[in-house]
Amino acid sequence: MNPPCGRCSKAVYPTEKINCLDKYWHKGCFSCEVCKMALSMNNYKGFDKKPYCSMHYPKTSFTIVTDTPENLRLKQQTMLNSQALYKEDFEKSKGKGFSVVADTPEMQRVKKTQDQISNIKYHEEFEKSKIRSDAPPPENRPDNEQQQQPPNPQRFAQPTGPTGPAAAAPPSGGKRYQALYSYTAADADEVSLQEGDLILDIEPIDEGWMYGRNQRTGQRGMLPANYVQPI
Repeated sequence: MNPPCGRCSKAVYPTEKINCLDKYWHKGCFSCEVCKMALSMNNYKGFDKKPYCSMHYPKTSFTIVTDTPENLRLKQQTMLNSQALYKEDFEKSKGKGFSVVADTPEMQRVKKTQDQISNIKYHEEFEKSKIRSDAPPPENRPDNEQQQQPPNPQRFAQPTGPTGPAAAAPPSGGKRYQALYSYTAADADEVSLQEGDLILDIEPIDEGWMYGRNQRTGQRGMLPANYVQPI
């Protein structure tokens, strides 16, 4: 049985049959719905299962979609899928190294601000540590002093004799020294120092100790050589 034509509803015979848009057409009936221009399989455009020419093809327009419960559910499902894909990509990218960040003017400004903050915090901690303790910095603490100065028995080997001649020794060319750190005398024959004190009449004892007079207090005695520097 021959199928009916999609336009005239008459039987379509095989010799003139066109199968398109889920319908059968006579060659003469396969034309534009608006201008009736004859169409072929190469130049037609289908819309709603009807043939149109390029000039009269209906223009589609967007419509506003309301937030129905179904649309909201689809929207939420899409967001969940996006998050799942993001997490999956993030896990895959772990261990592949860091990405290069462009050295933009904004990044340079942020870096400079962070460096200034770090310097301020460092100086604050340094000043607090100086207030809490009169001990010298790590490079001059007792662990290093043990390598620079002899043990206590040898340290006092020099002044065991009469101390009068040592105190009357001539000054070493009037050279002056300044205290780098504060020092509290541990024995009666030692001199206490404060940072910035001027030391006069220096007389070296060994590589770790020397004799001198504190200009601020007038006291004379032994002091650690690594606590002062010549000026």
